[in-house]
Amino acid sequence: MSSVPDRSEVDEEYTWNLESIYATDDDWEAAYEAVSERVDELARYEGQTIDDAETLLTVLELRDEVMRDVSTVAAYARMRRDEDTTDQHYQALTARAQSLASEAQSASSFIDPELQELTREEFEEMVEAVPDLETYDHYVDDVLRMKPHTRSAEVEELLAELSEVTGASGDVYNMLSNADMEFPAVEDSDGESIKITQSNVTNLLKRTDRDFRRRVYEAYFDEWEAMRNTVATAYKNSVKADVKLAGVRDYDSAREAALDGPNVPVSVYDTLVDSVHDNLEKLHHHAELKREALDVDELRMWDLYMPLTGDEGPDVDYDRATEYVVDSLEPLGETYQSRVAEGLNSRWVDVYENEGKQSGAYSGGTYDTQPFILMNYQDDISSMYTLAHELGHSMHSELAKDEQPFVYSGYEIFVAEVASTVNEALLTNHLLETVDDDEFRTHVLNEFLERVRSTLYRQTLFAEFEHETHRLEEAGEPLTADRLDDLYRGLKAEYYEPAVVDDRIAREWMRIPHFYRAFYVYQYATGISAALALVDRILEEGETAAEDYLTFLRRGSREYPLDLLRIAGVDMSTSEPIDRALATYGERLEELAELLE
Repeated sequence: MSSVPDRSEVDEEYTWNLESIYATDDDWEAAYEAVSERVDELARYEGQTIDDAETLLTVLELRDEVMRDVSTVAAYARMRRDEDTTDQHYQALTARAQSLASEAQSASSFIDPELQELTREEFEEMVEAVPDLETYDHYVDDVLRMKPHTRSAEVEELLAELSEVTGASGDVYNMLSNADMEFPAVEDSDGESIKITQSNVTNLLKRTDRDFRRRVYEAYFDEWEAMRNTVATAYKNSVKADVKLAGVRDYDSAREAALDGPNVPVSVYDTLVDSVHDNLEKLHHHAELKREALDVDELRMWDLYMPLTGDEGPDVDYDRATEYVVDSLEPLGETYQSRVAEGLNSRWVDVYENEGKQSGAYSGGTYDTQPFILMNYQDDISSMYTLAHELGHSMHSELAKDEQPFVYSGYEIFVAEVASTVNEALLTNHLLETVDDDEFRTHVLNEFLERVRSTLYRQTLFAEFEHETHRLEEAGEPLTADRLDDLYRGLKAEYYEPAVVDDRIAREWMRIPHFYRAFYVYQYATGISAALALVDRILEEGETAAEDYLTFLRRGSREYPLDLLRIAGVDMSTSEPIDRALATYGERLEELAELLE
């Protein structure tokens, strides 16, 4: 019998309140029909966007209203489905909502190309005629900024139609890795046969039985070896597509094209890599501490995920976790802190696992709803950190929509992980300051260090790999499976110098789905760097620094990412925030080393 409850068995207070969006599915149907009609209304403005200032304002406001309603319709359907992914009714609602979202995107696709026919001066004249257009100043600036890389209407239409083809390598990879690949089962020390999956492999590599970890590691990567040429071909063609599309849009490189979307100079990427390389000795020290904690002569690749604490951590039930998290947010001020507490008491969070529930965790909701957080809480320290993380995203969205119109209520990926990681770092600081239990403290420090290792160092390693693979393609050099293995093996050896790098780990690049969304992963590393630097500033300078940070959250996407972070108090065009974050990592590492002694 399954120990996972049916959803009907979960207390209502631990479920999210989706009835606050639509009281019934009939209400959802009514909203769906209403916005469908408005999508058709929007499409009728094609060719008229810049006829005059009044029409431009009408088109932009109508587009925002439609997208607001579509996002709410889609969010409700998706979250209902995520309550029980086997529910056919909500699968169908989600599919309908996704189709509606595609129709809305298609119906509004004429707006940006037509806006690009304006000059900056002509738009400013329109603002003089209709002052309400001032709201869209930054949005228009961003659209006009991309004009040199926008092709003719015919070419843009062709590129849009070919998007499924140019993205086919990623689709092939996803089907192969998630649907077709079958990993073997490995027997543990109790004689239980445990099937390896993409979802559980990392947790299996944290088991205390070292021989079991080795067998899991070998079985997992041997299965990837069987797919080596297929995955190499998929990745090679994905890189080739990135390079070709960048050329079509008149960029010097695929990396420049990817970073130009959020208006981030490539020097930020290089600064990250250089700063991490200057601090690799800290990661080497972390690896050496793992070897000592395991009491082995050589640290092997199947040892890297093992916590320094070596065993299961203390239980932290959900109610206790919420107390820790809320208390930890005191440095951000009473208003922020009380809003989180109120949200936790207002059913923002769907807390526990139930049969059929979507795995993992996320922060959802829309401009017109309260936040919603999906969790699968497990009564452990890691789950507590995940709760703090998702609350950071939720509060970022809440503060942004409080202050900004819909058009600026979202935020770029470059800044998205800052708020979530600030919450994690504040939680770490609070627990270390208030909890006397050394065992608890070691687990807190280990959780913090593993998150920095896997986010700052590991994602920078990935960023180096994909930069080099694209550079090789741009230079006309072949991306064979052997070449990819050699490149990845070299990086792994450099980053984890104290450990033994074997042939199997050279295939790790094959298991990273983010590589099919080029130059994405570096933003995790810059995000955690900015967050840790901000927490240092908040704890050192107090209310002024906290208010700067909250102003950053409230600005949403009204400025470009680097400008927003400067408001908060960090300049990601320099190495200072990265160096500061790595210094914190080093200090926490020494704290844990002392506790382990």
